[in-house]
Amino acid sequence: MVKLRLRRQGRKGKPFYYIVAADARAPRDGRFIERIGSYNPNTNPATIDLNLDDAVRWLGNGAVPTDTCRAILSYKGAMHRHHLNGGVAKGAFTQEQADEKFAAWMNDKAGKVGEKSDGLAKAAADTAAAAHVKEIEIKEARRKAIAERNAPVGVAEDAAAAASVESDVAETAEAVVEATETPATETPATEEVVAEAAPEAVVAVTEEAPAEEAAPEAVVAEAEAPKDETPEAVVAEAEAPKDETPEAPSEEATEEKA
Repeated sequence: MVKLRLRRQGRKGKPFYYIVAADARAPRDGRFIERIGSYNPNTNPATIDLNLDDAVRWLGNGAVPTDTCRAILSYKGAMHRHHLNGGVAKGAFTQEQADEKFAAWMNDKAGKVGEKSDGLAKAAADTAAAAHVKEIEIKEARRKAIAERNAPVGVAEDAAAAASVESDVAETAEAVVEATETPATETPATEEVVAEAAPEAVVAVTEEAPAEEAAPEAVVAEAEAPKDETPEAVVAEAEAPKDETPEAPSEEATEEKA
């Protein structure tokens, strides 16, 4: 029985394989009948070089692939092509239809492989950029540490004070810029609330405030003192009853006058 399998090559830790058709009784790295491709797992994605027609021919002749070799043949489309050839042999569809289906499958597979390759390349570029930035930061920190260690004590303190002053100035400038950019009329809601609450506040102030302010002490004393002091006689006369009618003359007096 003929098997399609991998034949190992390469050094230790860096394997490289040939895809071969060999007798099932031959050892793994022994004699083989035909080499139909190669497989390099050291790259990402793996590099596969396969003669598709030879692989399909051996599959049609009854060669049995191993599990790893079957996965490789399926990835490259040899198994799908062998399946379509079986459909053509059974009369399910024509050879032209089989070729169209296989071309569509290959285009789809190429698109997926291209997307994977682009994603891996982008990830590698991002990783390299991040490593470069980190290396620059480490170098800068190391340079500052060396400069601080070699600088005199007074110079180092002056540099620290200057850095703190620069940071304070920057913060103040940012605050001024924010205050300048803020529009002057940003509180329409507050003005509306004050306008609505104004009448009630005026009423409350009017009710609570006294009608007239208290007069000074001198004015109060003058107001409390009597304005006109009347003599006692006048008071007595005022106290006497005003309406006192004289007594009626007697009859004798009347007659005498007559």
